[in-house]
This record gives sequence, structure tokens and C-alpha cells, in this order.
Amino acid sequence: MANIKRGASLLAPLQQLPTSGARATEVFTTDEGTFLAVPQLARDVAGEPPYMNGGDSDIEAPIYRWHEGRFVEHETLALAGGEDLEYFEIGGRKFLAAAGIRTGKGPYDLDTEAVIYERVSRSWVTLQKFPVFAAKQWFAFSFDSRHFLALAQGVTVDGVVPKHPRESCVFEWNGERFEPFQTFDGQWGYNWAFVSFGGEHYLAYADHVSGSSVQRWDGEKFAPLQVFAENGGRAFRFFEAGGTLWMLHANLLKHTTLYRLDGAQFVEVDVLYGAGGRELCLIDGKHGRYLALVCFITGTPKVPVVVPQSLIFQWQDDRFELVDEFATSAATDAASFIADGQRYLVVSNCLSEDIRFRTDSTLYRFDG
Repeated sequence: MANIKRGASLLAPLQQLPTSGARATEVFTTDEGTFLAVPQLARDVAGEPPYMNGGDSDIEAPIYRWHEGRFVEHETLALAGGEDLEYFEIGGRKFLAAAGIRTGKGPYDLDTEAVIYERVSRSWVTLQKFPVFAAKQWFAFSFDSRHFLALAQGVTVDGVVPKHPRESCVFEWNGERFEPFQTFDGQWGYNWAFVSFGGEHYLAYADHVSGSSVQRWDGEKFAPLQVFAENGGRAFRFFEAGGTLWMLHANLLKHTTLYRLDGAQFVEVDVLYGAGGRELCLIDGKHGRYLALVCFITGTPKVPVVVPQSLIFQWQDDRFELVDEFATSAATDAASFIADGQRYLVVSNCLSEDIRFRTDSTLYRFDG
């Protein structure tokens, strides 16, 4: 990985948000305003020793509203073991899909329900529930007037036998509800990414133990195109530059890597970072394209090492150059948005240095 090309910092911290085990950031705008939803994994339990998979997971997800240059508390959703909230719209209807990995305070139950809410009369009303196992992420995408919702889920834990379906899968909207469309074989799903390019549709799936993959639409379903046969898959992102399709892949255990579509395969171009990368946020700034690489932990869940910073790269000459770093604390996600003509970045932090859940997430002004 290259050294930082030092210059003025691209980020100015503006606000600390009092989160607990924050796992994702979802910024969305409706006719009611601009909002930030933060699923939370757990809260600390007094007297309990530090453990990143401990705590009280019967918790809620705060939803903040943008007001005069900052986020203010607005409402909450009950979301035990919160991992993800995904906002999307279909035909003017507004939805929020919620995923949680577990319930309880220990022992925990990984068989839960994932809920899709619809916004009705300024309230989130349950539309549909799904039996899930260790749910991690919902991801909405559309093409050819079809609307899909992908679920990444599953985990492998000794002695735990799922009662609910454990495979990651894709659902399709039938006009009123989501119905099963396709199932994937992964055992520990984390994340999805989608892009349409050159008349083709690509869906990437990140899995921690079963190998991550890129799927291509064959006219009826998504078919395997390329497999990344290594443990630790966390996130993918696609983008176009210079008439070419590029892909980023964050592997928590090994590396964050840039790929280019070369004919029918994604070919490795550069390794941006080593172990610890968890999420990828592409930012269209005033001076070009940037990448926020969100860094989480190294080590193991029983002996984790909190990564104390995340990184900013800038796209230059078909490469991402490292241009800035900023303090984070086991960061899990980032979202970029524009309000009142100014670009911002909000980052969720999951753990303190001493492995406690009560850790602020941060709103930054982005000056790139």
C-alpha cells in the first residue's frame, strides 16, 4: 500500500452520535426530510467482561432527522442485534428493510425475523416478515422494471443448528409483496453489490467462509461468473471509469483489492490495503471520485484488535491513491450525502478500544 500523499485533511468532524455497537449507516431523503438510520448490535451489560459478541442485543435502531446542519433524534425502530437497514422505493412507495443477527442477552437466538416496513401516514408499518438465521444485510436493486431484494445471512457456530432458512437469497417484488426468487449456497453471507454495464447485469455476493462471488444475469437467473475462494469476504463495490467497469472487494482477513473487468473476468489491478477493511463508500467529490475504506478489526472475535483509523483514497490515473486517514474505532460503515450544497460523510463505530459497545459514531464535513 502506498504512503499517504499529504495535504489538507478532507474531513472535518461536526457531530458525535451516541450509538452502541453501531453496524451500519443508512441515509435517505423523502418528502419528510433527510434521515439517518443506525442499526445497533448490542448495549453493554454492567459487570460483563469485554466481548465483541456479548452484550444485550435486545436493542433499538435510532433514526435521526437532518435539521440545521446536524442530526437530531427523530424516532426509533425495535431491531434486536441490529445489522442493517435498507431504504428503497418502488412506484412511489417507501420501504425500510431491517435485518438483525440475533435476539437475547446471552444465550442468544440466531433464528430471528427480518421485517420490511412501509411508510404510511408518517409511520413505519410492518408489510412483511421473513424467518431468517443470523441476518446481516438487505440490498435492494432493480433492472428491466423488475425489483429485487437480496438477503445476506448465515453463520457457522459449533452446536448451533438453524431452525430457519440459513442460505442467502434474493426475493422479487410481485406488485404487493416480495416472494422467493433465487437461493445462494453461502454459509456466512455479509454483503451485496449490483451494477448494469454493457448490457449485462452483475450481482456480487460477499461471504465469510464459503468464498465470495460475482454472478451474471443469464436471462432467467443469476449464474456464477467468478469465485474468490478465500475466507473473510465483507463487501464489494462497482463503478465505471473511462468506459471500463471496475470492482472493489474488501476482505476483512486479507486485503482490499481493485479489479477491472477484462473481457469476461475481473482481473486484479492493485491491492489498496491489508487486513481489517470492512466496508467501501464511493464519494463523488468536487475534485473527483474518492473512496472511504472503513476499517474494523484484526485478530479474532475472542481476541479482537480494534483498527483505530479508516482511509480516504482518490481516483487518479486508473488507480486509487491514498490521500487521507481519519480516526475511527472498529468502524463498520459509511454513507455520503449532500445537504444544502455541502457534502458530508457519516461513519458508524462499533467498538471502543477496550471492546465496549458504547462508542460514538461521527458526522463529518467532506471537503474533497
